[in-house]
Amino acid sequence: MHERPMEDVARRITQIAHLTGEFRLRSGIISDHYFDKYLFESDPRLLADICELLEPLVPDTAEVLVGMELGGVPIATILSQRTGLPLALARKEAKTYGTAKQIEGADVQNMNVLIVEDIVTSGGAVADSIDALRGLGANVAHALCVINRGDGDPALFVERNVALEALFTEATLAAG
Repeated sequence: MHERPMEDVARRITQIAHLTGEFRLRSGIISDHYFDKYLFESDPRLLADICELLEPLVPDTAEVLVGMELGGVPIATILSQRTGLPLALARKEAKTYGTAKQIEGADVQNMNVLIVEDIVTSGGAVADSIDALRGLGANVAHALCVINRGDGDPALFVERNVALEALFTEATLAAG
């Protein structure tokens, strides 16, 4: 029996990156399981397959991809290569040297940007970047991630009127 591509990728992510134990998430929540994004992002074949599945989820209106530091960067970079869309990179905070920018790379002013992240739980880091991008004049209505650990769009996204599209949820990974 051959798996479909989504089922195959879900199984491989779970096999490679799903850890059990006690983990403190960025949101402060303690969880008995964790998806180590660096384990699936450092596997070149799996990362390529993930991005192949993500590509059709990029909205037609997107003009710039914004990869979130650190885990969203490899995903956004490959999606940029696959779609031909320019790439910007969102730091967690502005540098204190050089250009002192929080958003690096492609110009985002007056552009429809798509934020690309690896795993979203509460969405705090992405929410901070939404605010920074809008401060630069970017139009932000969509975000894309590999795994949404929560139920539906995080409250921080809803407050900012940003829709989250996820390739997988914890439930779909568990089913895979």
